[in-house]
Amino acid sequence: MFKYKVLAVLIVIIYFLQPFFFSNGGIGADSLSYFGIAVDLPHPETNLFPLGYPVMLRMIYNLVSDWFWTARILSLLFMITILSFSYFKKFYFRETVLLFTGKTCFFVFTQAMSEEPFIFFLYFLFYFLHQLFSEEKKDYKNAIYASVMLICMFLVRYSGIYIYASILVFFFLMFFKLKNKLYFKPFVLFVLLSGLGIGSYLLFNYLHFGSFTGENLRGGPVGRTSIFILRSILGVTNVTDPFIGIKPASNSFLSIGFQFFLLLLDVCLFIYMLKFFKKAKNDSNYYFHIFLWTTTLIYSIALFASGWYQQIEEMNVRMLAAANFAIFFSFLILYFKYSISDKLMWRIGCFFFVFLTVYNLKDPSNFLKNKNKIEPQMLSFVGKKYLFNDEKNKVTTTNYHIPVINKSFNYIHTNKQIGSIKENIIGTLNPKIKWLMQDTIKDKSKVLYTSEINFSAR
Repeated sequence: MFKYKVLAVLIVIIYFLQPFFFSNGGIGADSLSYFGIAVDLPHPETNLFPLGYPVMLRMIYNLVSDWFWTARILSLLFMITILSFSYFKKFYFRETVLLFTGKTCFFVFTQAMSEEPFIFFLYFLFYFLHQLFSEEKKDYKNAIYASVMLICMFLVRYSGIYIYASILVFFFLMFFKLKNKLYFKPFVLFVLLSGLGIGSYLLFNYLHFGSFTGENLRGGPVGRTSIFILRSILGVTNVTDPFIGIKPASNSFLSIGFQFFLLLLDVCLFIYMLKFFKKAKNDSNYYFHIFLWTTTLIYSIALFASGWYQQIEEMNVRMLAAANFAIFFSFLILYFKYSISDKLMWRIGCFFFVFLTVYNLKDPSNFLKNKNKIEPQMLSFVGKKYLFNDEKNKVTTTNYHIPVINKSFNYIHTNKQIGSIKENIIGTLNPKIKWLMQDTIKDKSKVLYTSEINFSAR
């Protein structure tokens, strides 16, 4: 057990520090939107995103007065809470630590995004439902706690409604098998309370903003091109892979071919996981594992389908974080229960933890250094209301050399582009400034152009 404690500490340290070496500091377009909502509190102007994550950000910001540090501290609290709870409650500590070596946690907890609290509350939803299913008694307490977790998930991401849909599907599929269980009535209470909480927030949005989830603020679907659909399908199948989730930006033949290679690997992994799932048929936690697998399936399908009706990005590690988290957790629990030794899983987890760390730092930057260069310049642009990246034509290309085959190739990283880096830092320093997709503002005096910011300034 000692080695898992050491690994847990290393995970927290590395996840916390990594964004300092990212060119964007783990800050993306959605991060800036959440910062913008947070800075408007207690009078939010939009319901494009739910208020849960902005409220958390604002609480920390009131203490540290810096949005980047706010995001890092909040992430740190999420990680420490999950790992400490798992250890002291003896709730699958080894499995939880190895969960953090996977691609989902690695990606989520190094970025400033709502997936962090979403996964945080999802973990505790799993805990309370596990306790509910494990004990043959009328456990109303855990049912109430579970409903609070699910409502909190919806309060930080609207996709929490897909988790609720998963629960409804699970409930109807298992109805006749669960109705004779002592925890059947508590589970019904959980379903009703969760639905009431989610419905109440939707009603609040409609009465206050005039829409349920900001649907009037989203653009139309852009994912109906054949290449987008193909990449999204490949993204959905990749949900079974705990560790590898590389999605090249290029649509070249080599890129698509590589993703098809991953598809073959994903199918093999799914078959391997399925063997362990079948072993759980006589397990006391069988229904808990059915719930986890149902969550993975329904969440993935629902999210993929939603791309036909609203403007969302293609299916990737971020979009399918909850689904991958659920199936990986189920697999780890069953693996440790039905395997003689933990050596294989331990070695694989450690290998990919090191691999993902090195991969993320293959071309390190110094976010705080860049932030410190831009911050004093912002004093000259206090009256600016809009931000536009007019440096999209300045393309930064990274060269990689593969020593084994002595070949080199160039790759354009979205987050390494000079204009994009400036956008993220400026938005972090001034969340009230609205970034523009197109330079459509007639009064140019209100627009801050990224070219006006000098990176060589000291």
